[in-house]
Order: sequence, then C-alpha cells, then structure tokens
Amino acid sequence: MLKTSSRESSRANGTEWAPSFLVRIVGAGAVQAGKIALRLCLSLLPVAILLGGCGRDANKTVAQAEAKPAAPAVPDEIQSAAESLLGRETQVLLFGDLAKNGKQEFLAANVVPKTPTNNLPGTIVTRAVVAESSDGKWSEVLRCDEHLKNQKGFLGLTPLTSVTGWRLQYEQTENKGLGLYFTPLKGVTDPHILPIGVRWNPETKRYQSLDRAYEHFLSESPSIDTARSKLR
Repeated sequence: MLKTSSRESSRANGTEWAPSFLVRIVGAGAVQAGKIALRLCLSLLPVAILLGGCGRDANKTVAQAEAKPAAPAVPDEIQSAAESLLGRETQVLLFGDLAKNGKQEFLAANVVPKTPTNNLPGTIVTRAVVAESSDGKWSEVLRCDEHLKNQKGFLGLTPLTSVTGWRLQYEQTENKGLGLYFTPLKGVTDPHILPIGVRWNPETKRYQSLDRAYEHFLSESPSIDTARSKLR
C-alpha cells in the first residue's frame, strides 16, 4: 500500500493545489475554473491509490506463480515402492541420485498435515525412509520411525526413548549429496533440542549420523540400549 504525505492547501495566483494526476488528465485550467469539484477529486484519491496498489500486487503474484517451476511428477514405480514401505498415506519428497553415488534413491515420509492443532513450523513426519534401487528392486537403506536406523542398527545420537514425531529438514549439494536433519518432537517443542544430521558415508557406503558439529560420522549400535555416539 502506498503512503501519501499530507500537504497543506496553498494558493498561487489564487489557485488551489490539486493532485498532479488530475491536472494531467483534465488540465490545470479545468481545475482552476471549478469544472471539476476539487473536494470530489480529493475524495477519489485513496480509491485510485488502492486500486493501483491492488493491481500491482495481483500482477506480482501472477508473475511469481509463472516463474516458479513445476515439481516433477513422481514416477508410478517410485510411488508404488514408497507405499509398499510406508503405506498408502505416503508422500515422496525427493527422488534421483540423492547420495551422489550413481544409484537412484527416493526420500518418502508419512507427513502430518497442517491443521489448527498442528501449526508447528517445518515438515512434521511420523515415519520416513530412504530407499535405493539395486538390480531393479527397491530396498530400504535408512528408516526414521520411533528411532533412526540403517542396515547395521541404530544410528548414533538417536533418542533412547521412542519418538512419535519428527521435524524433517533436508538439503542437497553437488559434492555431498543429500543431507537430512531430524529433530525429535515430544509434545511441546523444545527449542534447545538440536537436529540429528544424517548423510551418506562414502567410506562405509551407507547413511550414518553426524556428530554435533556435523563433521564426523558416528557408528551404529545393534541395540538401542547400547546406542552411543562413537566416532568412526
């Protein structure tokens, strides 16, 4: 919305001040001669400004919608594989060479829809998986449900108690591939709980969690009771 600055009425050669756009349209002489009531013109000024501002906002919204590229359609094969792992209420978030290891993968999750009772920021999930295609078959390589797990066991830093919901964040880089960040949610969100970072480890060839500096990989534990944060 444009802001207009107030100006005091002035007289120059006996002429009242008029909006410049009005002078351009009907001419200064018409305004001076009283052919158009100045008071009526001033009352229409806010309406003209409002319509002009709304028109620009609408054009800006349309331009932004046109500029945003459409998300690629999820192939039926990937959607079917995701549903076989997490059920029909499954949303495929990403697919492609996610780990930058030359293999096709997808990230899928059971996403909690936004409602008046669920207004937490970010993507809230109850379960999530990363699956990899090998010899035409999809197999799970990372799972997030009550805990964080891979093929070898429980990831380092996974909570010892069961988690019913997670905030999921992810990013992709050309050199490191997919980076996942899981924040456990326990009723009321605790802002001091740090996300657990997970990336593909090219040395062990599996997804592993990272230390609190997000620099070094942590080893897994075969049992949740003995889960520790050991550096690899």
